Amino acid sequence: MTDLLLIALYALPLAAVMSVYLARRRRRDRVGEARWNEAVASGLTEPASLHSVVNRLICMGSGACVRACPEGALGIVRGKAHLVNPSLCIGHGACAAACPTEAITLVWGTLRRGIDIPYVEPTFETNVRGIYIAGELGGMGLIRKAADQGRQAIESIAKSRHSGDAFDVVIVGAGPAGIAATLTAMQHKLRFLTIEQEPNLGGTVYHYPRNKVVMTDPVRLPLAGLVQLKRAVKEELLDTGQGIVDRHAVPIRFGERLEGILPMERGFTVRTSRGEYRARTVLLAIGRRGTPRQLGAEGESLPKVVYRMIDAEQYDGQRVLVIGGGDAAVEAAVQLAAQPDTRVTLVHRGKAFDRIKAKNRELLAETERSGRLSTLLRTRVVRIADHEVQLDQDEHPISLDNDAVIVCAGGVLPTPMLKELGIRVETKYGTA
Repeated sequence: MTDLLLIALYALPLAAVMSVYLARRRRRDRVGEARWNEAVASGLTEPASLHSVVNRLICMGSGACVRACPEGALGIVRGKAHLVNPSLCIGHGACAAACPTEAITLVWGTLRRGIDIPYVEPTFETNVRGIYIAGELGGMGLIRKAADQGRQAIESIAKSRHSGDAFDVVIVGAGPAGIAATLTAMQHKLRFLTIEQEPNLGGTVYHYPRNKVVMTDPVRLPLAGLVQLKRAVKEELLDTGQGIVDRHAVPIRFGERLEGILPMERGFTVRTSRGEYRARTVLLAIGRRGTPRQLGAEGESLPKVVYRMIDAEQYDGQRVLVIGGGDAAVEAAVQLAAQPDTRVTLVHRGKAFDRIKAKNRELLAETERSGRLSTLLRTRVVRIADHEVQLDQDEHPISLDNDAVIVCAGGVLPTPMLKELGIRVETKYGTA
């Protein structure tokens, strides 16, 4: 009798604890499954770029990755971690770092949609000795990680400097990776040259619409120290960068475009729109959207067709067609719709906006409900004329009066230039 009493005294509290644990686990699973089912129903199952994949064989379902993901992309489904909101995943790797069993891997592309990524080694050197790639061109659009890559690439270059009259490195691009690379080259007292084809600082960020919110973790830059900007609009980020450039007298040649890289003995000749330079190494810190992706539609060459929107006010009173299915297209359309007399139509060839952030999805729905913006899914542009556009939606023709067309279809990786240099470009289908 005494033994049974002792067993009961220990078993009852344990049973109570297990009951609470199992109830929480079931509730967590229900939430995860609901979020995944919602993503499937909305057609939001394709991640935009670098994203996490969970090995369910070794995942213990601790939920550490879910708590570490600020975007809310992960959840627990049937006791294991699962990417329940794939379109929200931006590949920063916080989940992988938090996983106690190393069950999470970051990969590019999916089985259905491949992504072209230049081959780089851990030093950020390509298969062509002396040419390095960092930042968005290599697939890393996150500001903090792009800056880290720029710094690490120059640190690799600095380990093998040589004497002579050639530059140690020519840095192409002045976005986050290029700025960090330039500051690192200054810190190591390298002989370097930094060129930027745009007239202003910022690289890809410069082409964001006005007041676009930019999310980034704190960034530590050589010479400048820790830059604390977790949530800022585009203009604040650019002002911060310009302040660093001015304070440290960072030499950047703006408005100078790369035109070619010619291999030579012990280095390269770098041809730009202003001249030629001899360099031992070259760091390509350029964006992936330098060449806008074309629609292939009749009339696309008309002056009213542009490939980025910087100021929504210039379209006040106009009938504007925005084309694209990503954050840039949605943000442009929402900003345009905020103008008092602008009529906006957002066109996307897909069946859902499956590559946009949750906040942008909310803004899009709110703007549609207000009647200031209309969207056309499963629609492509057939012809652009002076005062109208002709569309095709599931083989049904649509004609809209139109004054301006803004194409936000992303950019084309400069694959021909890379291949001409002999740089290997790999198409990733859900691989690291």
